[in-house]
Amino acid sequence: MGKTVDYFIAPQSPWTYLGHERFVAIAQKQGAQVQLKPCDVNKVFSQSGGVPVGQRPPQRQAYRLAELARWSQYLGMPLNLHPEFFPVNGEPGAKLIIAALHAAGTKQALDLLGALGRACWAEEKNIADADTLVAIANGIGLDGAALIELSAGEAVAADYARNTDEAIAAHVFGVPWYRVDGEGYWGQDRLDFVERALQGS
Repeated sequence: MGKTVDYFIAPQSPWTYLGHERFVAIAQKQGAQVQLKPCDVNKVFSQSGGVPVGQRPPQRQAYRLAELARWSQYLGMPLNLHPEFFPVNGEPGAKLIIAALHAAGTKQALDLLGALGRACWAEEKNIADADTLVAIANGIGLDGAALIELSAGEAVAADYARNTDEAIAAHVFGVPWYRVDGEGYWGQDRLDFVERALQGS
């Protein structure tokens, strides 16, 4: 049996979107068990010195856009640099993913994360809107209405808070963040190192 990798994410993150399919493929190839941990990235930022995109200096914002364009082209993945619904509240989507974990398991929760990333960054959809979330979940074979109801419950809220606290305790300061054998790797551009860690290199 392969190693376990903790996967701290926020569904509204473009970097999570760009790295998600490759990460899932690496985890499958290496037989790794994924512990999916949607968390409140704004709270993580507030504890680690980070700030939301719109509050960053102009030169940092400009370089972020340049890097997103480079990675989108390099990976052949569609990405709108200025999506209609961004910035967007990631909490409804994060809680929907946790609800999918509870109701359907890790694989379908990972599929839902991928669908939410595409919806935000390639399909001009509002992933904070309940009806949109229902449609996205239905589109990958889940019961969207049931997941929305579950996502409003105390168990999901507790998991969301626990994931966020765990991220802060693990010194996470951005997403996606991967943790293997207690060591953290920030960003989809570190996936080669994640794979080496899963191989035991």
